[in-house]
Amino acid sequence: MYAFGLVLWELASRCTAADGPVDEYMLPFEEEVGQHPSLDDMQDVVVHKKLRPILRDCWQKHAGLAMLCETIEDCWDHEAEARLSAGCVEERIGQMQRQAPAIGPEEIVTVVTMVTNVDLPPKESSL
Repeated sequence: MYAFGLVLWELASRCTAADGPVDEYMLPFEEEVGQHPSLDDMQDVVVHKKLRPILRDCWQKHAGLAMLCETIEDCWDHEAEARLSAGCVEERIGQMQRQAPAIGPEEIVTVVTMVTNVDLPPKESSL
């Protein structure tokens, strides 16, 4: 479930919220270990230093991303047994979908996807 939390974090990192554009893409822990870390580098950062990718304040305050951020954090619990189960994550995502109609247009989240090595403009799709 830890790895699934990273996938959710990567999705959140590509979302535009009401406060501005998406930052340039970076891998989780890229600042700490670079783009091509060794297994030892990753074990040091994740297991020994217990670091987690940063959940930006604007994500946590955003109505469309707050519950996702909470889910991500729960997937990253330092105690593996305390992490969410796949069924619990599925339930939370379902709850987010049910709450979506109550979210106003200014709180809609847009996922920005970038196509590389192709002369096409970036695509956007709304969640």
